[in-house]
Amino acid sequence: MESRKDLSFYLKLRYPIQLEEQEGGWFFVKIPELPGCMSDGKTPEEAMKNIAEAKVLWLEGALESNFEIPLPKDAEEFSGKVLVRLPRFLHRELIAAAEHEDTSLNQYIVALLAERNALQTLARKNGESKPVFETKLHGNARGEPRLVGHVAEKRREKYRPY
Repeated sequence: MESRKDLSFYLKLRYPIQLEEQEGGWFFVKIPELPGCMSDGKTPEEAMKNIAEAKVLWLEGALESNFEIPLPKDAEEFSGKVLVRLPRFLHRELIAAAEHEDTSLNQYIVALLAERNALQTLARKNGESKPVFETKLHGNARGEPRLVGHVAEKRREKYRPY
């Protein structure tokens, strides 16, 4: 078993913080990687001050109770590699589009994902409750995923993992 660190070690770690405005103008804040570590405030500044205090109390309680304290996930934990299975027709179309753009398939897919993610993030920041794009996947009666909606209508092809 790894030796436990002291409070000052954990206080120096940079845990991601989520801040959300609530109805009535209040702000809810939490540290998702520290389960139950949350607070609120009348302003974003007050909420951030309160979560800093809640973090100290959470960590002190966890140390006293000998509770396992998770380390924050950082960029070094993510390899940047993702294996994705896609329908053959989509694979073919993505290759053609990448060639048209004079780039690699990998770079083309990264650009598409980055653009989509930026649009979704912007929509959330603008308070839009419905996503800019909705995923059109669901399972059929046998539990196999298939494409539905505009893609399936256009192609009339089902997604079948290979």
